[in-house]
Amino acid sequence: MIINGIKIENTFAEAFPMKVARLIITADSKYWLKQAANSITGFATSVIACGCEAGIEKEIKSSKTPDGRSGIAVLLFAMNSEGLAKQVLRRVGQCILTAPTTACFSGIETNEKINLGDAIRYFGDGFQISKKINDKKIWRIPVMEGEFVIEDKTSIASGIGGGNILIIGDSNQQVLKSAEAAVKEMRKVDNIVLPFPGGIVRSGSKVGSKYKNLIASTNDAYCPTLRGITKTKLSKSNESVLEIVIDGTNEKDIEKAMKQGINIICKKYNKGIKTISAGNYGGKLGPYHFHLRKIMK
Repeated sequence: MIINGIKIENTFAEAFPMKVARLIITADSKYWLKQAANSITGFATSVIACGCEAGIEKEIKSSKTPDGRSGIAVLLFAMNSEGLAKQVLRRVGQCILTAPTTACFSGIETNEKINLGDAIRYFGDGFQISKKINDKKIWRIPVMEGEFVIEDKTSIASGIGGGNILIIGDSNQQVLKSAEAAVKEMRKVDNIVLPFPGGIVRSGSKVGSKYKNLIASTNDAYCPTLRGITKTKLSKSNESVLEIVIDGTNEKDIEKAMKQGINIICKKYNKGIKTISAGNYGGKLGPYHFHLRKIMK
């Protein structure tokens, strides 16, 4: 498959099941809203070392938030419910409770729930109070600027981690430019986040390493500087490879994000780009396989 001169490889992105929480953060101003959202989603690129993967999903109009203020939805992913519960508690306690004017609410509704305000409330040292609003339990925790409002529980759901595309080209500058354009398009899709810095990762990995203590290491097949000494997947002219990783709440929206990202590259940012590929591990890593050519049909 060739689209506007770019080869779409006959391969698939291999993804795996995760657990996901969607939190709605509100604040008096967009400045403090973004400060809180950036903080809670910081150091959350990969579960390999960060404990969770997270990102800003979208902004929410005041008419759609629980307290009628401007809001931001964030998605946090972990490998299991227990791990996700720990990350949510730590990050909300350190990054949302501390941020001026903020409040925090559950952004999804499922039968599986974890503690949110029910654990954070103890910071109130006995001065906290609860009330019910529209059948939802809310905690009011006294803080030095007034009070912090937080929902008692947050629902969690099944999610998917590790959707991805690889952008391969003959120019570092052009590959980065095309990746930035793809990220901009992908972020228009609901229910997904791109957890790496700016949505892009240059240090793509493979499973395993020559060093026993490492579970992942550099994807040498896509490293241009190793082309002459490893089993490479690059041509002689390929000088740069960048990866975009997508986590989402469902397969459909991950596919949509991948398609929109690839489309914008092929249509408007194809200069110097030779191939669109994806990272997979022969189907052994996860049950979700996003086939590029099927998506781009």
